[in-house]
Amino acid sequence: MSDMKQMMERLLDKVATLGAEADLIASSDQALSLKADKGELSEYKVTSSRQIGIRLIRDGRVGIAYSEALDDASLDAMLQDALDASRFARLDPDQQIAISNSQLHTADPEIDQPDQTPIEEKIALSLALESEMLARPGVKSAPYNAYYEGRSELWLANSHGTFCQHREGSVGAYTTALIEQEGRQSMFYRGQSGRSFAELSPRPLMDDIYQTASALLTGEAVPTGHYSVIFAINALSELIGCFSAALSGKWAMQGINPWRDKLGQHVASPWLTLESRASMAGGMRIKAFDGEGMATSDLRLIGAGQLDNLLHNSATARHFGVTSNGCAARGPRSSLDVAPRHLVLAAGPHSDAEVQEGRYLELIKLDGLHSGADPVSGDFSFGASGFLCERGERVQPVRGITVAGNFYRLLNEIEAMGQHVYADDGRDFYAPTIRFGGLNVAGK
Repeated sequence: MSDMKQMMERLLDKVATLGAEADLIASSDQALSLKADKGELSEYKVTSSRQIGIRLIRDGRVGIAYSEALDDASLDAMLQDALDASRFARLDPDQQIAISNSQLHTADPEIDQPDQTPIEEKIALSLALESEMLARPGVKSAPYNAYYEGRSELWLANSHGTFCQHREGSVGAYTTALIEQEGRQSMFYRGQSGRSFAELSPRPLMDDIYQTASALLTGEAVPTGHYSVIFAINALSELIGCFSAALSGKWAMQGINPWRDKLGQHVASPWLTLESRASMAGGMRIKAFDGEGMATSDLRLIGAGQLDNLLHNSATARHFGVTSNGCAARGPRSSLDVAPRHLVLAAGPHSDAEVQEGRYLELIKLDGLHSGADPVSGDFSFGASGFLCERGERVQPVRGITVAGNFYRLLNEIEAMGQHVYADDGRDFYAPTIRFGGLNVAGK
């Protein structure tokens, strides 16, 4: 840490001699990826990288540059690139180095656990993700499977005395079942994320993937009409992520956020409360500081259906005359943006029986979501697979349907919201079971 801090301080001293100010983000990453194909290890990849990025501000103009080498000549070249870029940038008075003397360190042993697992066990897991899936009846292949892990360290420093540090480790695994029977095919994919090898539960993962792919094999389209819909937790995470720009102060500053002028107004059902939480047990986005060095904290975005806050960094906050709320996002290569930590939809008032009352579609797989969605208007149209359900029981597998609607109307058409909160596979999105009403489904 001392070497990195000294290097960043020397670079900031050079920035000062140019009559400028800056913030620096440096990262060091190591990763391992193992994949299997036809019973053999098809990939054993070990990678490492180091990079540093600068956001230089001089005379109200911003220059961004980065370097993958940390020697003096490369750093000098990076600094010159940022200076040159700032000369041709438009005037941007909202961007300033706003955080002073922040000395935050992510001191959470949960996210930085030592790993003593022998490599042989990791290889065995990688091979088993394919071989054990292929041993199941009807499985033709497991085309996508891997074990992966990574360790990363990040440093942030600026011209105002800030120096922050973050370190974490992560592991994950995923696999697929491609089932073929009597000329029909069905494929389903899922993964797991965690902080240690011991957290992974590959066999329950494979069981769920296989059972879902098998159940969908005989799926057919339902009749065209209006349906109540429950999105499985991973599908709901995808859907809300696709329209997360509505929470962005940067999009609002650019004039393309549909909720730009709706602060203090109701934008969703009164059952819906949405927060960005700095820490969740087992969460994968725990970090003590944001992309500018400001402390992260819990932030209520929507409370009982009312839009309370947007995600702000110092520039978007200055633009709107509000206070930054610790949601700045920036990496060594990127410009200043915003992002939440863990998005959490609060539990609702309804029992499982109430949520699952009557007839509805349970959608577990969405196809072409991003290509069929307009985050500004909220309109969407995408393919989907899942199950037609009655009172919580799956009565028919469903494939070959197109679901259409408007996301912003959908948030106001919640019919029931369950009392238990679940995490998605990435462990950065949490929500109860929610039944939405009135989606248009094009089927047969």
